[in-house]
Amino acid sequence: QVRLAESGGGLVQAGGSLRLSCVMSGFTSNVYAIGWFRQAPGKEREGVSCFSVSDGNTYYTDSVKGRFTISRDNAKNTVYLEMSSLKPEDTGVYYCAAGYNFFATAWYRRHLYDYWGQGTQVTVSS
Repeated sequence: QVRLAESGGGLVQAGGSLRLSCVMSGFTSNVYAIGWFRQAPGKEREGVSCFSVSDGNTYYTDSVKGRFTISRDNAKNTVYLEMSSLKPEDTGVYYCAAGYNFFATAWYRRHLYDYWGQGTQVTVSS
């Protein structure tokens, strides 16, 4: 069992920045993929970024490349999503997810993740 707790969401103006945190607990030693997803009102949940535990490689959806950065602090068992140059279309509930398997070509697929956090709201005003 893996537990995930997100924090750091809030209201920010367009062009601003936020840092989301995901604290992981439980049996995390077999987690190989840690992802961030988001869900805007009326839309499906989409993959935003992923951290590959085995090699440290990072992955991003095209719309956030160059603006978002995912990182991991092993000592704190925490994964971060640094978001800058935020746009109104970045608004949504952001979820942290953990998976026992990692697929470089399919990191954005929701069904590949085994555990999910409760989410944190990010609202970007224009």
